[in-house]
Amino acid sequence: MNQKIAEYVDIINNALKNIEYPQQPDSLYAPIRYELALGGKRIRPVLMLMACELFGGDINQAINPAIGLEMFHNFTLLHDDVMDKSDLRRGKPTVHKMWDENHAILSGDAMQIISTQLMTQVPPRFMPAVIETFLKTALEICEGQQFDMEFESRKDVTTDEYINMIRLKTAVLLGCALKIGAIIAGAPVAQANSLYHFGENLGLAFQLQDDYLDVYGDPIIFGKNIGGDIINEKKTFMLIEATRLAEGKDADTLKQFLGNNDVDPREKVTAVTNVYNNLGIDKLCQEKAEAYYNAALACMDEILVPEDRKLPLLALAKSLLNRDH
Repeated sequence: MNQKIAEYVDIINNALKNIEYPQQPDSLYAPIRYELALGGKRIRPVLMLMACELFGGDINQAINPAIGLEMFHNFTLLHDDVMDKSDLRRGKPTVHKMWDENHAILSGDAMQIISTQLMTQVPPRFMPAVIETFLKTALEICEGQQFDMEFESRKDVTTDEYINMIRLKTAVLLGCALKIGAIIAGAPVAQANSLYHFGENLGLAFQLQDDYLDVYGDPIIFGKNIGGDIINEKKTFMLIEATRLAEGKDADTLKQFLGNNDVDPREKVTAVTNVYNNLGIDKLCQEKAEAYYNAALACMDEILVPEDRKLPLLALAKSLLNRDH
């Protein structure tokens, strides 16, 4: 992490710590403080501040909506953990394990409301565009989560459907962060939209890289066991493409291990990964991520500001694609 980004992260973390919650009922707000204290890279609020600076804006005007966006992101994680029945988040017990599901649901609802309150704390002339962008994105993320849940019981999910799902569930929030930062800086509408599409394409590349790392990453660096998506038969780009392309022995292997709860999980990971290797799915996934990364760069070329102002965002984008965790 370069020095500039580290400074932004410190600004965001300090602002999150200084949010003043009502004192009662503490059982509503304690889970929120706990969830936000679990940490994270703070990529989305950092992107908002960077976008504001890109167009010469005052980042102090973007801090409240930035932490509002981080609050909203963590709300989605909190509710996802309930739906997925996840026990751990960033190595610590999830909110519904520390308290219970009812606490997690209600505190998550409160986080969504607080995030909207924070999002309104911008100069009045920018508020309509900021709120419109935020609410559109918030609804799209719900749509993405619904598609993700529906895919669990489907065997005919296409690559295009999967790409649209991760666009809604992950990529649009990166685009939203950048567009709101641009709006607060007074950027022209077309320029703010170009920056949105930069973030959207970057988000797609980011998620595809995450899919790749779940299979081919170093578990020590990646921070979790490798092959979780395979064990859970999660409909990722890699599994969808493997199912589409597999023939002969590879198709037989997938038929043997997918939908079979009696096989050893590690044996399943090894077998399906071998199919990926045989079919070149690892390269296909990396090529797809690279294509979206290049599409993001093309969007950045449309931004009419001095090239040196773009460098921090471009460096962050490159680090997201080339990351190993």
